[in-house]
Amino acid sequence: MTASIDEPMTATIQMMEAGGRTLRVAHWRLDRKSDHPPILFFNGIGANIEAVAPLAESLTERGFVMFDMPGTGESPDPTVPYNAFTMSWTANLILDQLGIGEVDVMGISWGGAMAQHFAMQHAGRTRRLVLVATTAGMLMVPGNPAALSKMANPRRYIDPEFMNEHFMTLYGGMTKRPGSKNDHIGRLRPPSPRGYFYQLLAMLGWTSLPALPFMAKETLVMMGDEDQIVPLINGRILASAIPNARLEVFRGGGHLFLLTHADESIACLREFLDAPATDAERRRAA
Repeated sequence: MTASIDEPMTATIQMMEAGGRTLRVAHWRLDRKSDHPPILFFNGIGANIEAVAPLAESLTERGFVMFDMPGTGESPDPTVPYNAFTMSWTANLILDQLGIGEVDVMGISWGGAMAQHFAMQHAGRTRRLVLVATTAGMLMVPGNPAALSKMANPRRYIDPEFMNEHFMTLYGGMTKRPGSKNDHIGRLRPPSPRGYFYQLLAMLGWTSLPALPFMAKETLVMMGDEDQIVPLINGRILASAIPNARLEVFRGGGHLFLLTHADESIACLREFLDAPATDAERRRAA
């Protein structure tokens, strides 16, 4: 089943069966010829497709794929728990069904951990890696306790007054672009309690840190210097542990700098993703 999302979102939506799960999948511009591989995007915890649609819409020169995790957006509740391995396998099956080969892999926050795992589990399908406002998992430097306690509270999705009152503590940086706060809140849909809990459970005890020195991908780590949820030091850890990584810091950026600093973020993404292939990438492609 396919359909177009209401404007201004110009994606195609499919309810797809993959890995024993039914997932709501959105993809942009896969029917257009492009010199660039599509982006496979992993969203933050509890976040639905619409939350990051502005980014997908802006990268007009390339395809873009993301999906609602089980129990988020319009994906049905999970029947059994999952983990990073099984969800990476599921994402790989989705790419197969869409007829996609190589991808650039990108993730934000919780999704940044998924992006790391996918790049390690499916290295042959991953060209480059972009990690946004994220960590190496369990071995992270925690953020502001006030922000973390509110982040873990599912009321932020179902109670508009709670979200409005605590938005700056949670995300910061939303004053840079007028109207961006209300625009973002308007795009959110609450996850189900089970969906939210299973997402938390999926990364329990997970860490990428021992494997990162063996990550043979060109990697861009993007962090905000005012992020109250994932402090900048976590990005420095990732960038120092991954051999071919570079760190970009967005001044005045909170946890959602990808949206509040949209122009700068997109320019940084394009510069990284469009850079000529390295010698190592050419050898792997040969």
